[in-house]
Amino acid sequence: MRNFELETYFSKWEFQAKHHLTASDAQSLSVGELLDFAGLPQDHLSGLHLGYTETWGAADLRQAIAETYDKVLPENILCFAGAEEGVYTAMRVLLNADDHAIVVVPNYQAAETVPLDICAVTGVALDPENHWHLDLDDIRQAIRPNTKLISVCFPNNPTGHIIPKEDYRALIEICRTHGLYLFSDEVYRGVELDSSKRIPQAADAYEKGLSLNVMSKAYGLPGLRIGWIATQDIKVLQRLERYKHYLSICNSAPSERLAVIALSVREKLLDKNRALLRRNISKLDAFFADYPALFEWSHPDGSCIGYPKFTGRGGVEGFCEKLVEEEGVLLLPASLYRSELMDTPTDHFRIGFGRENMDAGLTAFRAFMDRNYNRLRP
Repeated sequence: MRNFELETYFSKWEFQAKHHLTASDAQSLSVGELLDFAGLPQDHLSGLHLGYTETWGAADLRQAIAETYDKVLPENILCFAGAEEGVYTAMRVLLNADDHAIVVVPNYQAAETVPLDICAVTGVALDPENHWHLDLDDIRQAIRPNTKLISVCFPNNPTGHIIPKEDYRALIEICRTHGLYLFSDEVYRGVELDSSKRIPQAADAYEKGLSLNVMSKAYGLPGLRIGWIATQDIKVLQRLERYKHYLSICNSAPSERLAVIALSVREKLLDKNRALLRRNISKLDAFFADYPALFEWSHPDGSCIGYPKFTGRGGVEGFCEKLVEEEGVLLLPASLYRSELMDTPTDHFRIGFGRENMDAGLTAFRAFMDRNYNRLRP
């Protein structure tokens, strides 16, 4: 497998940088805070048995997850140790060497590199000059006789773009016409900045749709490592379950219990996170407005991250490197979203706005900008 450049970069900086301004998740909670949030006593889990759990996920966990869908039942859900295990397992099960896959670009690296290790892959670009629009004609033209799967991510990582509902329906019809699986990364569903842009989940909308989700991003609980795939295709789900036996086998019992608790108050939790995102994005608006010659910034449709363009001297790679070394402010430069399938923008960076400690990071970011750049000239 190829080196996972994004995670390698995080291994170096995530826990060393003073200001993590590129975090992709919403603000997390402690165990005690989550129990308080749900109105439960602090000793609620004291009697929990720390044995093995079911490979599929606990029955009540799958029931709680099913309640986040319109049509999906508990038997249509398989739990994983985070979303990444779900991505890896789905690609290994659905694809073989004779197949072809289509992946939207830019995307989380594993969405491209895992299928590339298996079969031929074609990238279809989101257009940076048109609010990261996906041209469905590009999808149609990319389909081959041996195409097996289309992989999408909306709200997109890193751009935050959401495909319009009518385009999403058309994408499903393309998949249905050609008998393709639609693998849909939906980890940011629920934290759209405009809820009217929220699209249906693939597992609800399409008989060969696979919906990937996790407790990490919109819910802000990445330490639980609880993810899942939902699909109407029970036979595929059974094959995924068999593959999981070679990976995590089962999930952590405490994590499953805490995930059930979080999902029992999911709307309250998502409301809290959406309110934080709205507050923080206004802070980013004010920050970038002070440097109009150096950044091109527009609101993402959803997610906890945006992908602004840096127009200053020296390029975005040196800019991000110098920023973290001098001020301890961590951003993700465009190289970490580089694609092997096609050219991608080289002048953007990922910034996160889902956490509560943004003010200190922006203060350090501003000090760096004022020391190194003229606000009025690139």
